[in-house]
Amino acid sequence: MDLRKIKKLIEMLQESDLNEIEVKEGEESVRINRKKESIIHTSIPSVSEKTSAPNNDGDHIDESMNSENYEKIVSPMVGTFYRKPAPDKEPFVEVGQTIKKGDTVCIIEAMKMMNQVKSEFDGKIISINIGDGEPVEFGQELISIEKS
Repeated sequence: MDLRKIKKLIEMLQESDLNEIEVKEGEESVRINRKKESIIHTSIPSVSEKTSAPNNDGDHIDESMNSENYEKIVSPMVGTFYRKPAPDKEPFVEVGQTIKKGDTVCIIEAMKMMNQVKSEFDGKIISINIGDGEPVEFGQELISIEKS
């Protein structure tokens, strides 16, 4: 979504009595909320690739792995990885948790924009390879999942 459009939405929200506005264009969406604790949220489809083994830098379940039964969720952009929607909230997912396709698994902050990363498949979280608040690169493995 074009930055000029987002700025225009912010101006429209400030000039109106509305507290929140959400706009979707194809697979991208933006939600702007007046509340102080809220930040502009965007949603970008996650990128997934096949993997043979998870990165063991973070939390994980130690299991023998067959690459046909495992997937990984990788970062769709450069930014900062967050496991929680807000500092005082519970993490989106935990190791051992079963998730469904479309579930939000984390947020990547890039240029003050909070981008939700969603799972593209069903399965069980076997490792979270990045610590909360750590920087990530495009394509870096974030979470390993055992397909169900």
